[in-house]
Amino acid sequence: MPTMFEKIWNRHRVLEREDGQTLLYVDRHLLHDGTAPAFEMLRARGAKLRAPDRAFATPDHYMPTDTRRVAEIANPELREMVASLTRNAAQEGFTLFGLDDARQGIVHVVGPEQGISQPGMLIVCGDSHTSTHGALGALAFGIGMTEVAHVLATQCLWQRKPRAMRITLEGRLGPGVTAKDMILHIIARIGTAGATGHVIEYAGPAVRALSMEARLTLCNMSIEAGARAGMVAPDETTFAYLQGRPYAPADWDRAVEGWRALRSDDDAVFDAEVTLDAAEIAPTVTWGTSPQEAIAVDGLVPDPAAEPDAARRAELTAMLDYMALHPGQALEGLAVDRVFIGSCTNGRLEDLRAAAAIAQGRRVADGLRAWVVPGSAPVKRAAEEEGLHRIFLDAGFEWREAGCSMCLGTNGEIGAPGERIAATSNRNFRGRQGPGVRTHLMSPAMAAAAAVTGRITDIRTL
Repeated sequence: MPTMFEKIWNRHRVLEREDGQTLLYVDRHLLHDGTAPAFEMLRARGAKLRAPDRAFATPDHYMPTDTRRVAEIANPELREMVASLTRNAAQEGFTLFGLDDARQGIVHVVGPEQGISQPGMLIVCGDSHTSTHGALGALAFGIGMTEVAHVLATQCLWQRKPRAMRITLEGRLGPGVTAKDMILHIIARIGTAGATGHVIEYAGPAVRALSMEARLTLCNMSIEAGARAGMVAPDETTFAYLQGRPYAPADWDRAVEGWRALRSDDDAVFDAEVTLDAAEIAPTVTWGTSPQEAIAVDGLVPDPAAEPDAARRAELTAMLDYMALHPGQALEGLAVDRVFIGSCTNGRLEDLRAAAAIAQGRRVADGLRAWVVPGSAPVKRAAEEEGLHRIFLDAGFEWREAGCSMCLGTNGEIGAPGERIAATSNRNFRGRQGPGVRTHLMSPAMAAAAAVTGRITDIRTL
């Protein structure tokens, strides 16, 4: 019997070729300010956007978070990337949540927030973290720029069918442990290639207990485990989250009835199964330059000498050198220079609440810069209505506008060479947040704790 992934795949299948490629129909095409080259390809073909009503866009990657005015972007290349999205929207007729729109934000925050992303849909975007939307029970994955152009022109996409993997989290998460810790723990256990060629379905009581915002975090980093997508079967949590959203279905009861049928059949067979105990997960922090190099905050940096494989041993040694760490060193207590709270991984209201709970009544450590960047304008307004911004400002954090910001640094918001940054984003690659920058991934509460103590700190001690 079929898995949830197979049910959605089959519903969107247009035709199959003998070589195994399947033509899929796309329900939602999400766009951002980095997709300008795809529109150039579209025009070079003499083509028009096939289905403007199925495309939604917002500037996020290249827009600095210290302004909402395109004219104030100092870098002319960045300014043109943002401006081109507005021009393309006017020419092609798709929906744009622009800088003057109260709904603007990171595309992977905006989609669920507006109810654009829904269970059973096939969703694509020219960004690897499109897997985020799978938390709603959708099949969502990132595509390359040529594929973006193909979807613009045809509303279809050729893909080879992935295999299905189920990761089951038994038990309950402990105090201070979040979905971010959960996904970092998973990646550390199975590796960055552990789910290559698969779509992951997250299951089990620990997953069911997560809020929708936490599920979005979980699915967001599926790509960091090598997966094509990550998914959680829709349930009452999903329905409660979507009900009343601007783009929620008009025939709500009928939609929910269909969504309930999406879950994997009880006797569905997965190509791979992984079972973990949620109670074993601690607040988790990366130490190296790959998301799989993560350990419990109270753990010790591994010793490459214990690695029998020579290539792996050399890789670990190079990471330690770059991160200025030594074998057996404790991460807890390691001083940091900057803190970034935000991104499509952890820029939602629930994330900001968790960080504010740690920041309240405390002060950012002397000499340390700490940014809080909401994932969308609605998140920013909601946080301000709750007074969260005042907690951050009183503690010495900078309160920014919505955008990707320091997660990938394409908008010029990067650290200085040699700086050590505690970040809630999804990748800690060399140079990701600037040349020579050393990034440690962690949860929002952990990042806030690093900001107020000046060092990596186990929040369970606060």
